[in-house]
Amino acid sequence: MGTFSHLQTSGEVTRWGDSLKLTPSLLLGVFTKLSISAHPGPLMRAGENVTLCCHSPLLLDKFILHKTSSTGHFQRRGETLTGGHAPADFVIGPMTLPSAGTYRCYGSLSHSPYEGQHPPTMVVTGLSRKPSLSARAGPVVRSGENMTLVCSFESTFDQFHLLREGKDLGRLLAGEPGPRGALQADGVYRCYGSFTRSPYSWSDSSDPLLLSVTGEEPLPGPCFVVPLQVYSTHSR
Repeated sequence: MGTFSHLQTSGEVTRWGDSLKLTPSLLLGVFTKLSISAHPGPLMRAGENVTLCCHSPLLLDKFILHKTSSTGHFQRRGETLTGGHAPADFVIGPMTLPSAGTYRCYGSLSHSPYEGQHPPTMVVTGLSRKPSLSARAGPVVRSGENMTLVCSFESTFDQFHLLREGKDLGRLLAGEPGPRGALQADGVYRCYGSFTRSPYSWSDSSDPLLLSVTGEEPLPGPCFVVPLQVYSTHSR
């Protein structure tokens, strides 16, 4: 079940590890960590609903959901009593820009709260026009050849995001080359535009771009890898 430790406070600032917390008098328990997941996923179009599910290996009595916005504002979003029999589901939506942010799940067992790990960051999409994604030499490349992807958009976005099969490959600054290196190229790619001042609000998705690798028979394991370069440009 993990380790257990506690501290007793009197409503003053108390040091816990390397952070300062202002807490009332309570018994703080540290157990096996919670987990939290987003269904159908952390990237949601405006107007859609998302379900955040809090899981625990322990039979907890209560779950509490909190959200941290891009400005650092901490907000309590909901509470549910499970009686120790089930995980807790929180429905967030319809999604708007204020709904986006980093969510954390807390639970309690006999009045001893603890926090979950790996909080999901919810991003709202579709609030601005979609960019276009293209492969400079075409969507088919031979194994070992270079490939360049270009994400073009009409808006004045200052960063963009490239996703492969729904997995975020990272945030890239507009007008600057993306990372070079050997990446798995087979798959469906999409890109989004956004602003650094509003990191949880992305444009609509580009149309999907299917990339294929041809050539030698694949070795056992994942698909071929090719040197892949990605960069963005503003459409004229």
